[in-house]
Amino acid sequence: MELMKFVNAFWVGGLFCAFAQILIDKTRLTPARIMVTYVVAGVILTSLGLFKPIVDYAGCGATVPIIGFGYTLAKGVMTAITEKGALGILCGGVTGAACGISAAIFFGFLFAIICKPKPKK
Repeated sequence: MELMKFVNAFWVGGLFCAFAQILIDKTRLTPARIMVTYVVAGVILTSLGLFKPIVDYAGCGATVPIIGFGYTLAKGVMTAITEKGALGILCGGVTGAACGISAAIFFGFLFAIICKPKPKK
């Protein structure tokens, strides 16, 4: 693989994370609101056709941060609309993100079994 693919993924992903950190430090936005903003921004940028060039350039640097989840949802909806029509609006996002959601549930459950949580003091 080309070294520049890794470099591009690193700096673009780092830019998304750095911008979120600046929002946390300089505004009164909570991390949860910033996360929702990133997901919505991913959906909007994908629907406008602006996020695909970023994904093509940065690869996982654009799809792994939370903004990539919005991209996955929007891409799933657009695919489902072409295949199923208007019903795709309701099921496309979850279908597109099913693998990631399943992995999160599975590994969350696995670590809940392995680890013994302690109350915060």
